Amino acid sequence: MSLLKETLLVFTDLDGTLLDIHTYDWQPAALWLEKLQDHQIPVILCSSKTAAETLEIQQDLGLEGLPFIAENGAVIQLDVRWNDHPDAPRLINGTPHSDIKEFIDTLRERGGYKFTTFDDVDEKTIGEWTGLNRERSTLARLHEASVTLIWRDSDVRMTQFETELTQLGFTFVQGARFWHVLDARGGKDQAVNWLIDEYRKREGFVPTTIGLGDGPNDAPLLDNVDYAVVVKGINRLGITLQDDIPERVYHTQQSGPEGWREGLDHFLSGPRHTT
Repeated sequence: MSLLKETLLVFTDLDGTLLDIHTYDWQPAALWLEKLQDHQIPVILCSSKTAAETLEIQQDLGLEGLPFIAENGAVIQLDVRWNDHPDAPRLINGTPHSDIKEFIDTLRERGGYKFTTFDDVDEKTIGEWTGLNRERSTLARLHEASVTLIWRDSDVRMTQFETELTQLGFTFVQGARFWHVLDARGGKDQAVNWLIDEYRKREGFVPTTIGLGDGPNDAPLLDNVDYAVVVKGINRLGITLQDDIPERVYHTQQSGPEGWREGLDHFLSGPRHTT
């Protein structure tokens, strides 16, 4: 039986996966997005972006009202139909942004670590870093439960910084371009499993899941889905998965939305899933 006829959920990273890392173009993925929508299969965005950014991107992609995961799992937007849920419309996992900012500012002052956060600069600088327009750069600063930064110190100092964060109950996550600090109680893995469980309880089915990602911060997502697509990315370290076998994991030859399309072609169009 085709996975398209099953109770399927698609979890996807954005930058470097569904969106081109440089241009943010998603058109190569458009046919699959339409096909999934035709089959009423939820496409759940799962990235380091803020909720404000992700809501705008949902509109761009025609995915309004669906759940999404923002800030690497620190924020979960619920399905619009679940408005009776006690956490509606949005669940914040752990420590709020303002407290994390205060903690890492203190660490930087005390330890002399060299990094620049999104809070240290204005929208114009974020636009220069990311290629986003001014409106989207403004949204990129609206963190609710994490801090995004550029690391400007040595690898040895990074290890020291990460150790201090861990002792405070935070985790240090590498994305395609930036580093992110969030509560250890967050994470893409925990957010994905929370949403899967909500679908099980609210929709009455055990979903089959596919995840797509390109950066180290996507490993927790890809380790917690049934089928994983590792989209060819720019990170030199790549992604290390716990259960990287061909039956479950596909590594694309193409990057960005072309790789996204290639991955879904592999799992949703191939003979392995037809009778």
